[in-house]
Amino acid sequence: MLTNLKNICLEVMRRFLLLYATQRGQAKAIAEEICEKAGAHGFSADLHCISESDKYDLKTETAPLVVVVSTTGDGDPPDTARKFVKEIQDKTLPADFFAHLRYGLLGLGDSEYTYFCNGGKMIDARLQELGAQRFYDTGHADDCVGLELVVEPWIDGLWAALTKHFMSSRGKEEMNGALTMASKAFWRTDPVKPELLHIESQVELLRLDDSGRKNSGVLEHNAVNGGHSTALIADYESSLTHSVPPLSQASLNIPALPPEYLQVCLQESLGQEESQASVTSVDQVFQVPISEAVQLTTNDAIKTTLLVELDISKTDFSYQPGDAFNVICPNSDSEVQNLLQRLQLADRREHCVLLKIKTDTKKKGASLPQHIPERCSLQFILTWCLEIRAIPKKAFLRALVDCTSDGAERRRLQELCSRQGAADYNRFVRDACASLLDLLLAFPSCQPPLSLLLEHLPKLQPRPYSCASSSLFHPGKLRFIFNIVEFLSNTTTVVLRKGVCTGWLAMLVESFLQPHTHASHANGGKALAPEISISPRTTNSFHLPDDPSVPIIMVGPGTGVAPFIGFLQHREKLQEQHPDGDFGAMWLFFGCRHKDRDYLFREELRRFHKLGILTHLKVSFSRDAPVGDQEAPAKYVQDSIQLHSKQVARVLLQENGYIYVCGDAKNMAKDVNDTLVEIICKEAGVEKLEAMKTLATLKEEKRRKDGECGSLNRISFYDARNVKYILKFYSDRLIFKKQISTCQRLMVILKNKDLKKI
Repeated sequence: MLTNLKNICLEVMRRFLLLYATQRGQAKAIAEEICEKAGAHGFSADLHCISESDKYDLKTETAPLVVVVSTTGDGDPPDTARKFVKEIQDKTLPADFFAHLRYGLLGLGDSEYTYFCNGGKMIDARLQELGAQRFYDTGHADDCVGLELVVEPWIDGLWAALTKHFMSSRGKEEMNGALTMASKAFWRTDPVKPELLHIESQVELLRLDDSGRKNSGVLEHNAVNGGHSTALIADYESSLTHSVPPLSQASLNIPALPPEYLQVCLQESLGQEESQASVTSVDQVFQVPISEAVQLTTNDAIKTTLLVELDISKTDFSYQPGDAFNVICPNSDSEVQNLLQRLQLADRREHCVLLKIKTDTKKKGASLPQHIPERCSLQFILTWCLEIRAIPKKAFLRALVDCTSDGAERRRLQELCSRQGAADYNRFVRDACASLLDLLLAFPSCQPPLSLLLEHLPKLQPRPYSCASSSLFHPGKLRFIFNIVEFLSNTTTVVLRKGVCTGWLAMLVESFLQPHTHASHANGGKALAPEISISPRTTNSFHLPDDPSVPIIMVGPGTGVAPFIGFLQHREKLQEQHPDGDFGAMWLFFGCRHKDRDYLFREELRRFHKLGILTHLKVSFSRDAPVGDQEAPAKYVQDSIQLHSKQVARVLLQENGYIYVCGDAKNMAKDVNDTLVEIICKEAGVEKLEAMKTLATLKEEKRRKDGECGSLNRISFYDARNVKYILKFYSDRLIFKKQISTCQRLMVILKNKDLKKI
């Protein structure tokens, strides 16, 4: 009786609340991993999405809180956390509102974006302001170099931190005794390294120019001096399917096998209708025809840019310049068919997929995937519901191990999902953007059941795009532009692939695509216009100022100019409607590679400039050489901004102007930010730290707005014709073995690429 009482007491006292805020499923998967591991360490996790506020109450919560938060858009929290963030940002809340709360937070982000891990940082800071205290240091995981580099040690350290919390906060002797008993039964015996209790991802950008070659030599020298030269050299000989010493001879620490939880039955179809709308979010879906398609670049341009116009006149879809919207797109039909063939399910592609939870599953809180509609065909699910190109996570690889019969193939899959094989996983799976199909082709004896795919493949996300028009200028129309993404897949064989959405859109408009032109040619209704499904996105702040007299600076190279075309069209109509109105200056810093190949909207921008709508048009061409004895012009937008530093500083610091930056978040946005810091330092006569604070103030005042070009989702692929690798390395604060792992990845890429072409 006493033993049972202690067990019940232990279960109550060792419970912690586990919340996740996810956009694309990463945070949810990590939270589920924590939940699965909790039991083995003697804890009970109460797992919920942060949006499920009816299932938890932080105002009265006495258990420790663990939060996993991703970041989306312009450093925003995920859509699932918007309501939560709005509630905790209520200015009327007292400073001790969460004084009773003890928490640990893991933020997910991508350092290629300006506001790294800002979704988690925002919640973290607000919890602190309301009196909550950390029982475990916050972790910031970076998807640019691999989330697992921070996630895995952070989870490992969590158990020791929870133990310390319970021991210090529950001083009762009986509970201490119960904890001691439980530790012998459940807890790990290996000590948690103290350096793992505080992990923060500090990432620096390595510029790949002549100095980059020098830096790489330093890294190589340091790695060799560290006694790892043999491992680095040998690593060049490994591949996706083959490893070399020391990894091939190492004892491996592999993850626990994820519990299966889905039972799948394939039933002959009854011919019911399947709708794309059924796989999207709660947002309203609109089926709209494509009314026009124009190629904006010449055929010899490095990237092909298309403009697509949608007819929204028969819908109630509305937008304003600066908004974005979602395009609901399918997977490549050929890849779906190849996957069906490899799974030996091609003859059952039209069968309905019936799902239910396994009665004997050990997965806590198992539920049916919400992104898989009921009674849909297998082909429909693989085409519209699952991200079949998603990079398989280590848990998925671990599950594939048990579906593989060949011993050598099993060993290699074990290596790829093990801690010892982290460098190989990054190199051959993550950095190579290997998909499930790539792995199945590389490991022929692997025969996973369909249920495993449905458990591990994430939802096929709609692709967001910036609006490149104004509804005042183009009534009933919605325009957007994008580059056709092309990249080389080199996992088993070299294959040229196109982006999931951009490749599909290019195929849809191929039959009536207008050639490169600076004029607009409508389809004219000669051909049946294909239809696509779109949905609105959550309202963002990338809009024109409410006061039209405020001056604005727009920075948008390449397809980053898209929302600014909408701004200019909108301003033109407003000035026509209010000829005596007070309208502020509009600056545009635009850049492209070649003046005659990819100067997007050249004639339109010149017209805006001639009319005075666009007060200042500053254009730079990065690949065009100076003509004759001319002085070298500005090469990039940041160079052009630097040339006009006094005017830029005056607009921002004296005239309370706005600055909008839209485009390549990996490089351009950071370079522009650095340039703005330099300008403020110079023109305002302040130190660098003060200049950075000034920029941060602009952001807080919503006078600095950052967007992303064309397709808003970062493409984690290498462009086959314009390869530009962004190599990152961790600072000395990280564990040494992690540095070596990153050095291996760095040196492999340096070995295979000509720096002069990057």
